[in-house]
Amino acid sequence: MNHRDFRARQRSLTLDGLGPLDLKIAYTDEGAGEPVLLLHGIPTWSYLYHDVIPLLAPETRAIAPDFLGHGYSDRRDRFDRSLVAQTAMILRFMDALGLDKVTIVGHDTGGGVALIMGILHGDRVKRLVLANVVAYDSWPIDDMIALGNPQWREKTPKEIAEFVASGLPDGLRNQDRLTSEFREGIVAPYSDEEGKISLIRNASALNTNHTMMLVDRHKEIAAPTLVLWGVHDPWQKIADGERLAREIPGARLVRLEHASHWLQQDAPQDFAAEILAFIRAT
Repeated sequence: MNHRDFRARQRSLTLDGLGPLDLKIAYTDEGAGEPVLLLHGIPTWSYLYHDVIPLLAPETRAIAPDFLGHGYSDRRDRFDRSLVAQTAMILRFMDALGLDKVTIVGHDTGGGVALIMGILHGDRVKRLVLANVVAYDSWPIDDMIALGNPQWREKTPKEIAEFVASGLPDGLRNQDRLTSEFREGIVAPYSDEEGKISLIRNASALNTNHTMMLVDRHKEIAAPTLVLWGVHDPWQKIADGERLAREIPGARLVRLEHASHWLQQDAPQDFAAEILAFIRAT
């Protein structure tokens, strides 16, 4: 599905109670089975799951929100975008959709949110899937540190979009999956002035302390946990996945040998199949 069609199928709702502003959340909601919440990271948006959602929707209710400041959710330059703030948004988002307990699939910074949910809000988590997540002190990576420099606001939206697109190949094992549509789709929300500034603010909000504060508490995660990792990730290394699988009680590690960081794009069928098998088995 191209990003324009994906965007056309997104819904939106407005959440209060997250600060001084009411904030708009864009999201996809497909299927009618057990709810599965799909969380993306930076610098992507829920479009990262565009090939995964159709594979999950026949058996689950696949729900993929855009984080605050990401994709087509609220992008105004007036609110927090940290992992803690995104977690608060997810809790309010679940309440708004009437979701008491869900399976959470977290990738990259979305995985940081998934870890916070599993530890601090375990009563809302039925299962946890951690896919090449930020954890420990492995992040933010150099490109995101650079992007968070406020002086980057002087660059044009085209320059920012090209910078983001230039980093996508490093996170794909299968370069035939680096299509022009994937590149264009990922950067589309950040290709205007508002989106450019929002992405810079997203990068500036990255805070290693928000995962380091969890390190001694991974053992408190009670939800059945699948650690699903593209082994060729140059940023979030397989060693972190192995460590998480050791520290989280009962967690199972599945290595995707032919995938890198963007494993939803690298190997969508295997990615979805492992999630569905995990749901059926638990």
